[in-house]
Amino acid sequence: MDIFGIKALLICALIFIPFEHLFAERPQKIFRKGFAVDLIYLLFNGFIIKLAIVMMAAGALGAAALLVPQAITHAVSGQPVWLQVAEIIVITDVGVYWTHRAFHKIPALWKFHAVHHGIEELDWLGAFHNHPVDAIVTKAISLTPIFFLGFSEASIAVFSTLYLGHTLLVHSNVRIPFGPLKWLIASPQFHRWHHANQREAYDKNFAGQLPFLDVLFGTYNPTGDKVPEKYGVDDPIPSTYFGQIGYPLLRRRKLPNRAVPNAEA
Repeated sequence: MDIFGIKALLICALIFIPFEHLFAERPQKIFRKGFAVDLIYLLFNGFIIKLAIVMMAAGALGAAALLVPQAITHAVSGQPVWLQVAEIIVITDVGVYWTHRAFHKIPALWKFHAVHHGIEELDWLGAFHNHPVDAIVTKAISLTPIFFLGFSEASIAVFSTLYLGHTLLVHSNVRIPFGPLKWLIASPQFHRWHHANQREAYDKNFAGQLPFLDVLFGTYNPTGDKVPEKYGVDDPIPSTYFGQIGYPLLRRRKLPNRAVPNAEA
């Protein structure tokens, strides 16, 4: 069993490294700043998050057996897989949207999420650069309803594969026009402007996969073809893995600007 995701890492690298070379948004080295730290995130965080998901699934399935009528779970799991996957995408992204927004708006939570925003050079590997607390809380809120409602294992497996590939894509250093689909499917341009360290980008574009959620809730940032000037945060984030893991526990005299409620959001 590949508990650390070595095979997945190699497959993703073989796909995205050439992809980023051919369609690069901006010139960037493969072994860019923070590359080694992000490898650690992928390997060790991946194991921790997988373990947390297994525990969440077991708890949700146990609770569902007691609280949810079998007629409901059978009806949900009996739908065509494609329909289940579409429903899972909507349900999970609503959870991702509001959890993500909370991590920006609540200063105590922002300390954990700032680790992800500390990335100064975006690429596919940066998708794994998340504090474990941030990642586990987001997974718990977005996935628990899926396990609770009884979606089939096949549909969850298909969704998981699509979600991983899409998450890597939106973080990747590529420039691909999505055309009218940009309102339906999150693009690298959409998410790039979530990571931009510029005032007009703060507290915008929270959705993971469905940009219309930001349109619906007033947090969409229509950037056109503009390229952000820079990424990262104003607060100095430690450069090491363990420094970043402990970063939310440090006392700081000034909170980052992103933690300050934005009257436009």
